[in-house]
Amino acid sequence: MMSLSETLSVLMVAGVIAALMAGYPVALTLAGVSLVFAAIGQGLGVMGFAILGALPDRIFGVMTNEVLLAIPLFIFMGVMLERSRIAEDLLERMGRLFGRLRGGLGFSVVAVGALLAASTGIVGATAVTMGLIMLPAMLRHGYDPRLAAGTVAASATLAQIIPPSTVLVLLGDQLNNAYQSAQLAKGTFAPNVISVSDLFAGAILPGLLLVGLYLGFLIVMAVWRPSSCPAVAAPATPTRGGLIEALLAPVVLIVAVLGSILYGIATPTEAASVGAVGAILLAARKSNLRPMMRPVVEKTTQITSMIFLILIGATMFSLVFRALGGDVMVARVLTNLPGGTDGAVLVVMLAVFLLGFVMDAFEIIFVVVPIVGPALLVMPGIDPVWLGIMIAVNLQTSYIHPPLGPTLFYLRGVAPPEITTRHIYVGIIPFVLIQLFALVVLWFVPGLATVLPHALYGQ
Repeated sequence: MMSLSETLSVLMVAGVIAALMAGYPVALTLAGVSLVFAAIGQGLGVMGFAILGALPDRIFGVMTNEVLLAIPLFIFMGVMLERSRIAEDLLERMGRLFGRLRGGLGFSVVAVGALLAASTGIVGATAVTMGLIMLPAMLRHGYDPRLAAGTVAASATLAQIIPPSTVLVLLGDQLNNAYQSAQLAKGTFAPNVISVSDLFAGAILPGLLLVGLYLGFLIVMAVWRPSSCPAVAAPATPTRGGLIEALLAPVVLIVAVLGSILYGIATPTEAASVGAVGAILLAARKSNLRPMMRPVVEKTTQITSMIFLILIGATMFSLVFRALGGDVMVARVLTNLPGGTDGAVLVVMLAVFLLGFVMDAFEIIFVVVPIVGPALLVMPGIDPVWLGIMIAVNLQTSYIHPPLGPTLFYLRGVAPPEITTRHIYVGIIPFVLIQLFALVVLWFVPGLATVLPHALYGQ
């Protein structure tokens, strides 16, 4: 039976979810609900309000975390590439290259989505760019609106799993904290670490798996329902030089950023700074950099501020939740579940998927991982990199499943009038199922997530 403090911790989680569903801002909800329950806990004598005195040190730790410094740099790189029209050139040339094939425009969207994911890591920018360019073209050439919308939305979310991804940076930081807490709980006072580089390496094969599954689905649709994705009649074929020029920018950034991280030449933060400078140089070749810089910096500041404000609110939530004994209760519940370790992981994956209906990936990382991470990683047989990639793929689903997937709203804002909200919601369902299938594959073939980190870093 739960104690009074544990009951309060459960009610606090329920209060946060209810406030989010009512439309209140995430960061203010996390901090506000936590403050209310801290006062209730103080009044009922189950926790001391003085525990909040640790909050300034926690916030200082967040703001001086060198790993998290990569976040604004990666965001700047992505926004700069979006504004410089590099992504548009790539989309147009790839569309002309594959358009003559049945389903070819869909193949182009998936391929470009993967390339942009590996060079920018920003879902919103990718979704808006592809929605503006490819959706009208796909409709003009007779594509089923549902298939067109679903393909664009799903391809944009590849930026959440294919590194360098802001989600993987944040998840790596939170998972490392949880992993060290779990090792300390087991009596290991010189704990190992899980780095962002480990997650980047672990995400490559699962990301390519998703790309392959998306392409496989489009091939099936081209064979089974050819009218849904017809070939483009006599498309203009791009010159070899034009295609190479369009591919050059993302490939150079992928090699410079991801390659330097994977081979240990640079840390993620150092590589992100190289990527930011590279994006500036590439953008300078395409257009006047001076009028472009101000809106890029403003957009970067807005997104970064949003992420760190959520992180500060989540830090307060975690502090109060632990003070109420919620972390002990979660560990006890997960340990006593039928099925042991497998049962606990399955319940957490289900919880993350369901929370994706009302929370986005950043919120889930900041709220859920600090709570369940230490409890899971103290159990035998769980590889922390595998667990991180499982959570990352699951979080990717939160970006596209109805009703609150952010990518769906990005797409709704730029879609042509012929694309309705129903088209977007129905069209994304097959891709949500594909991602759930990818989770099942990762469950039974964990080596997809662990073979590269083990080979590169011995993790």
